[in-house]
Amino acid sequence: MSAIKLRENIWSVGVLNPSLRIFDIVMESKYGTSYNAYLLTGEKNVLIETVHTDYFDEYLDNIRQVIPLEDVDYLIMNHNEPDHSGSVAKLMAICPKLEIIATKAGKKHLQDITNLDLPCRTVAAGDTLDLGDRVLEFIPAPMLHWADSMFTWDSKNKTLFTCDFLGAHFCEPTMLDKNIHAKAAYEGEFAYYYAGIFGPFKPSVLAGLDKMPADVELVCPSHGPCLTETISKAKECYRTWSTPAPKTQRTAFVVYASAYGCTRTLAEAAAKALEDEGYAVTTADVTVVPYAECVKLAHEADVLLVGSPTINRAAPKAVWDVLTSIDPINLKGKAAGAFGAYGWSGEAAPMLHTFLKGLRYAAPEAPFRVLFTPTQADLDAMAEYAKSVAALCTVPVDAPKTECGKWVCSLCGYIYDPAEGDPAHGVAPGTPWEQVPSSWSCPLCGVDKEMFKKAE
Repeated sequence: MSAIKLRENIWSVGVLNPSLRIFDIVMESKYGTSYNAYLLTGEKNVLIETVHTDYFDEYLDNIRQVIPLEDVDYLIMNHNEPDHSGSVAKLMAICPKLEIIATKAGKKHLQDITNLDLPCRTVAAGDTLDLGDRVLEFIPAPMLHWADSMFTWDSKNKTLFTCDFLGAHFCEPTMLDKNIHAKAAYEGEFAYYYAGIFGPFKPSVLAGLDKMPADVELVCPSHGPCLTETISKAKECYRTWSTPAPKTQRTAFVVYASAYGCTRTLAEAAAKALEDEGYAVTTADVTVVPYAECVKLAHEADVLLVGSPTINRAAPKAVWDVLTSIDPINLKGKAAGAFGAYGWSGEAAPMLHTFLKGLRYAAPEAPFRVLFTPTQADLDAMAEYAKSVAALCTVPVDAPKTECGKWVCSLCGYIYDPAEGDPAHGVAPGTPWEQVPSSWSCPLCGVDKEMFKKAE
C-alpha cells in the first residue's frame, strides 16, 4: 500500500495486512486489517500513530513517498497498544529529535512497552499544538478502549483522528468508505469490531460520541477505512448499541451441561426458585443452545448460575468455553454461583465456583453439589442456594440516579471523598469535585481526573 492523499496536506501512510485472520488472539479478521497511520504536512510535519513492528519498513517507505523522514517534527500517539506503538522505538532510533505527544497514561504505557525514556509531551483536555498553518486540539477519550486514548482534531480540515474508535478490521485499499464495494461485509465487520472492542465500555462510547466535533467531515481511525459519507450512520450505530434499555426486571441465566439429567434437574429447580423471586429467567443446555447465544445471555444476566457434572475430575469443555468468554469488565453488582451432580469426586462445581469468584462476581462461600440423582430435599436445597445467590445481586432496577459528592476512578475503583480530599497530593479536605484541579490524578493508578465518574 502506497501513501494515499486524503485531503490537502493529509496523507494515509499506514499498511494493509489482508492475510491476517486472527487479531490479538481473540478477534476474527475475515477481511484482514489495516494498521493506519497518518502524515500531516505543512509548516510543521506530524505523524499520527506508527504501525505494527512487522510492517515498519513499509511504513517508512510510505512516509518517504511524501516527505523526507528527517522533516517530521512530531509523533502523536492517540493510543499506545502495540499495534499502534510497535514501531515507536525503531522510529525514534532513526529520528531521535522527534517529539512524541500523548496523554499522561499514554506516556506511561509507551515507556512500559518500549522500556525507553522517550521525549514525550503529555497533553490534557483543551491542549493544542500550533503547527503554523493549522492548530491541532487534543481531546482525551479514556477507555476507548484503554485509559490512554484520545482524539486529535484538525479544525482547519475538519478531520478527526480517533484511533480505534469507529474503526473496523477491514482492508480497503483506497482507505475511504465511499469506495467500499462489499458494503454488507464491511457493515458486519464494523458491528463485530464494536462488540469486541467497545462493547464492554458503553458509557465511555457515549461520552466519546459527545466529544466529537459536530462539523467533522473526515474521521480517520486506526483500523479500516476512513469515514466520510458514513460518519452519521456510524455514530448512530455506536449510540444505539451503547444506550442501555430501561431495566424493569432483573435477569438470570441458568446454563448447564448434564450427562444423565441429574444436573439438568438441579438447573430446573434453580430456575423455578429465581422465577419465584421475580427474575426473568432463561435456561440453556450448552450442548443444545449455540455457544454464541450462551455467551450473550451470560453477559446480559444479572445473576448467573452455572451447572456441570464432573467428567474426569473437571467440568466439560463446553461449559468452560462459555465461562472463559465472559468479559469481566461490567460485572459490578452481579452475582453468580456454581452447582452440579457428580458420581465420583465432584471437582467440577468447585472449579467453576473459583473461576466465577476470580471474575469478581459476588458469590456465596461454596458451590452446591449432590451425589448422583437429586432427592426432593436436594432440589429444595438447590432452590435455596439459587435464592442465596440472587440475594447477593445489587444491580439496580429502574433506580433513579441520586446525587453523590463522591467520585470513583473507572480504572482502579479509588473513591474520591470531598470530606477527606487528598492532602498528600495538594487537595485539602472539604474540596468539592468541581474544585479539584484538572491536573490532579488518581493517587492509586495515576490516570487523569477525567477518568472519574460519579459514585452511585
